[in-house]
Amino acid sequence: MSGDKKVPELEPIPRSVMNIAWILVLGAVMPLLDSTMVNIAIKHLSNDFFIGLDLVQWVITGYVLAMAISVPFVGWMVKRFNGKWLMVDANLLFLAASIAAGFSGNILMLIIFRIIQGICAGFIVTLVSALCAHIAGQDRMGRMMSTIGIPTVLGPILGPVFGALIVQFLSWRYIFFINIPIGIFVITLMILKLPDFTPADRKAKFDFIGIILLGASSAALIYGIAKAATSAAFNNSATIGFVVAGVAILAIYIIYAAIKKEKAILPLRLFMLKNFNAVMAGLFLVGIATNGPMLLLPLFFQNIKGFSVLSAGLLLIPQGIGMLITRPLIGRLTDRMGARNVVLTSLVLAIIGTIPFVFFNEASSLIAISVVLFVRGMGIGGITIPMMSDAYTGMAIQTIAQASVGTRLMQNIGAAFGTAVIATVVSLSIQGNMVTIPLMTTAYHNGFLLALILCMVLLLPALFLTNKKMFSTR
Repeated sequence: MSGDKKVPELEPIPRSVMNIAWILVLGAVMPLLDSTMVNIAIKHLSNDFFIGLDLVQWVITGYVLAMAISVPFVGWMVKRFNGKWLMVDANLLFLAASIAAGFSGNILMLIIFRIIQGICAGFIVTLVSALCAHIAGQDRMGRMMSTIGIPTVLGPILGPVFGALIVQFLSWRYIFFINIPIGIFVITLMILKLPDFTPADRKAKFDFIGIILLGASSAALIYGIAKAATSAAFNNSATIGFVVAGVAILAIYIIYAAIKKEKAILPLRLFMLKNFNAVMAGLFLVGIATNGPMLLLPLFFQNIKGFSVLSAGLLLIPQGIGMLITRPLIGRLTDRMGARNVVLTSLVLAIIGTIPFVFFNEASSLIAISVVLFVRGMGIGGITIPMMSDAYTGMAIQTIAQASVGTRLMQNIGAAFGTAVIATVVSLSIQGNMVTIPLMTTAYHNGFLLALILCMVLLLPALFLTNKKMFSTR
């Protein structure tokens, strides 16, 4: 009989490394809060500028498209320049654009400054992932990703609540002005405390063609998908045209990257890793399975249960608490066990937390809904972090920035696709009928059912994630 085989203890992450990670995370607070707060103010912007929602939507759409276009630039810049000053400069420009957006005298000015914000936001969020992956090392990636993922959890929870409070008691302009104290604090902290990041290759050539192709492809795909959401149909000419263009440009990039090999901004060699492919497929599906319902939940509380915007935001807090309390555990388990088992377990919880929403209606208990939201939060909080961590498994340090570009692009496209698909399913369920609470309830049920099915489909790519066999045997 053999003796027990002990599970190796995880080496603690040095405090100095965690301090750097937290400073980087703080740098992402402005963009993530801003993106969710502005959604609340759309109706007020329409009233203040005396324009229709079709034009006002560009305040959001322009931001998202700019984020997508800016992501590929990070892979080159972080290789060539000091990451500290890239973060500082991006935050400075975001702050300046925020102030200018707050003083906008017309919708065109606001859209322009939102696009500048979006460029900075895409840059900042991708840079945070790349720099944290750089300092973490392979064995600490899960815990590091759980740290840098906190703003992505807090943004959707606190953003709508803060946004609703600001719009209700002040003005939509203060959604942008609130960034002044946050920005000054964060930028000062980064200048004083953030160490220099030695560039991996100061002579790295600017892959202009690759960056343009990737940026144009992701922007075309996201814009086409967004048009589907606004027209409540995927067969409209704008959606078909832009999606086809996006796919065609992506095909051209694949041919280009095959020729350029390691010099491409996103080398095809990365896709030879089974776990990287699984992550990319998983991140796309996560956009529909988890991000889509984020659109439905506030609408369910407002249109079915009759709550205000602020109350709807507060009612989503149990889901946020569920996501937050699992964060430290998810990171440790990912580093100890690998991503596969953590994601599979989290998906089961997410499925359990989504099933009841296929049946909830106006008479459903708020206590029951809160408990289900809490369970759902625990589940979806454990899906993206292990996947993002696993994207870097087996990679050389020189390819971390390139992997960050790929995962961030897929997250952006998946999130846009998720919102559009769910919005279109709900709109088609209502289209041509007199809108009643029972009809809206059925429409939301259809949206949640689609999310549930795709949560189950997510189980397939999860099976191909990394599994560390670290358990006791006798």
